[in-house]
Amino acid sequence: MGLKLFNTLTRSVQEFAPVDPAGKKVGMYCCGPTVYDFAHIGNWRSFIFGDLVRRYLEFKGYAVQHVMNITDVDDKIIKRVRETGTPLKEFTGKFEAAFFEDLKALNCRVPHQTPRATECIPDIIALVEKLVARGLAYATPDGSVYFSIEKYRAGGSQYGQLVKLNFDEMRVGERVRGDEYEKEAVADFALWKARVPEDGAVFWASPWGEGRPGWHIECSAMSMKLLGPSFDLHLGGEDLMFPHHEDEIAQSEGAGLQAPGKSFVKHWLHGAHLLVEGKKMSKSLGNFFTIRELLTKGFTGREIRYLLLTAHYRETFNFTMEGLQGARASLARIDECLTKLRELAGSVSGDGELPLVGEFADALDDDLNISGAWGCVFEWVRDTNRKLADKELDAPAAASALAAWDKLDSVLGVGAPQEVAVPAEITALLEARQAARKTKDFKRADAIREELKAKDWVIEDTPKGARVKRL
Repeated sequence: MGLKLFNTLTRSVQEFAPVDPAGKKVGMYCCGPTVYDFAHIGNWRSFIFGDLVRRYLEFKGYAVQHVMNITDVDDKIIKRVRETGTPLKEFTGKFEAAFFEDLKALNCRVPHQTPRATECIPDIIALVEKLVARGLAYATPDGSVYFSIEKYRAGGSQYGQLVKLNFDEMRVGERVRGDEYEKEAVADFALWKARVPEDGAVFWASPWGEGRPGWHIECSAMSMKLLGPSFDLHLGGEDLMFPHHEDEIAQSEGAGLQAPGKSFVKHWLHGAHLLVEGKKMSKSLGNFFTIRELLTKGFTGREIRYLLLTAHYRETFNFTMEGLQGARASLARIDECLTKLRELAGSVSGDGELPLVGEFADALDDDLNISGAWGCVFEWVRDTNRKLADKELDAPAAASALAAWDKLDSVLGVGAPQEVAVPAEITALLEARQAARKTKDFKRADAIREELKAKDWVIEDTPKGARVKRL
């Protein structure tokens, strides 16, 4: 079965077919962070979703070119720069660095290219000039440039490809300077914003005077510069469908850069909202978390990643502390099974050709059915544990099982737990327990086991001897 994905553009599940005539190369653009603050877990659900898409495409054998933009100039950033009195690059650099630290903590693959909007100003200006030349954009007396929805539609183009818009009930023709605006407005949006005193030192020269780009035009310029005027996949959260992605389509296709019959983007994928403890995230409710806040609470990046990967990308997901505890327990089940397989396999290697890999792929081919994929994993864990208990596996079989898991984890990306150093005190207790068992002082051995448990360590007796594991 081939990969099928829900395309927001057609509102249907479609067979994925790359633009590349050879069917091998895939261009993928993910809306990246706006670096004015630390990314929260709602943002990270989208970024991990993008990482899953990339990993699975690579698992399928595609050569993926993954581009994620860094929005380092927009209304929110300029407001923060003004409030803090910090130079633009210094202000955004702090949060950009934090974003990549979090990306690493969650084991997301680094995009192949991460263009910054401020480094693409000439490309942005050139795209705006093209829209002005084609009569779809106009300058205002203050030196701003707006995209004309009316002119775009008059030329036979559709505005409202990703969302259904009722032009009779909406406030058509309003002019909006802000990067974001109400869904009740179908507004001419700013491509270039004339400099105002509040912008301070954040401005660039342009044919229309000093100013800065609008948010929507940044993504169009960066994506087409790196992936070409037509590419395969554009990802983002469902909150970006309108106006951001709708405006991207209008200005990108309005520039007329695509070949006849080709669209700006072939497949649009959107991830659903995330709730926290059943409610919309809000700092006032105390349910607003960044990755670093969760790490300080004692959770690991792999636990956060696992939890954010348990629900289908198009389903609203409820993120809870209880869910993180469940993620810890689920990963511990997998880790324990893998540890036993490694002990049995020893230095033997395997090819990983197990039915598990095909079943896993069948699930993900169905619009990234991640629940089905995890179902395959845990059914395999149960079956493997039974075979291990019944001594039905030998070293080559264990090695093949490990190789199969490695193939799955190339997609899931949960990796292995960090090695926990065993304190000398705990090692001494384990040795004392072993000595007690040798002298058949089982009462003493049991007492030491309980003492270790009280210190959050548990003894595991394995074919290769006893070891301790942190609870």
